[in-house]
Amino acid sequence: MFTGIIQAIGKVREPEQLGNGVRLTILTPEAFGLKEVKIGDSIAVNGACMTVVNIQGNEFQIEVSAESLNKTCGLDTFGEVNLEKAMRLGDRIDGHLVSGHVDGVGMVESMEKVAESYRLVIRAPLKLSPYLAYKGSITVNGVSLTINEVEDTAMGARVAINLIPHTVEVTTLKRLREQDYVNLEVDTIARYVERMMALREAETDDLF
Repeated sequence: MFTGIIQAIGKVREPEQLGNGVRLTILTPEAFGLKEVKIGDSIAVNGACMTVVNIQGNEFQIEVSAESLNKTCGLDTFGEVNLEKAMRLGDRIDGHLVSGHVDGVGMVESMEKVAESYRLVIRAPLKLSPYLAYKGSITVNGVSLTINEVEDTAMGARVAINLIPHTVEVTTLKRLREQDYVNLEVDTIARYVERMMALREAETDDLF
């Protein structure tokens, strides 16, 4: 589990073909603290939970399967990535509970500066619409964020998010541009609520 609070920005150095997947070498800042990480540990890379398979100095390697590549974006090329180490029991949850399982890929409609903050608008897939709510939580490329507006359309949910300058500065969200793709994870609690409501409706239908 993760919190969606980014601990560092890493740089993908050497994408290598690995069957239908890839092996990534990621360079981290000294402050990220790779000395605390061991092989087999989990690190969220742009919101996707990945297993560390090798560590050397300030670099670590992960292996991304074809299935993960099909369900995510930005894990098969050079560039900067948001990093977060897995939570430890007793850690503070400053964001929200994040599983690191990407639910879908969204597309950026706009990223605009508004006064001292930024307004990020994302088009989320239709299948995620039931889990997105005003003032609810969403994870974008691993970053825990609060939804300010939701508009349901035939193409999916249009979600608006306010970003404070600090969030933009310490994450890769500063690089987002129109038509960029982003990894999305919905709130775990919303998933359970939707499941319970679906079962309740099924039970009601069985009575008639």
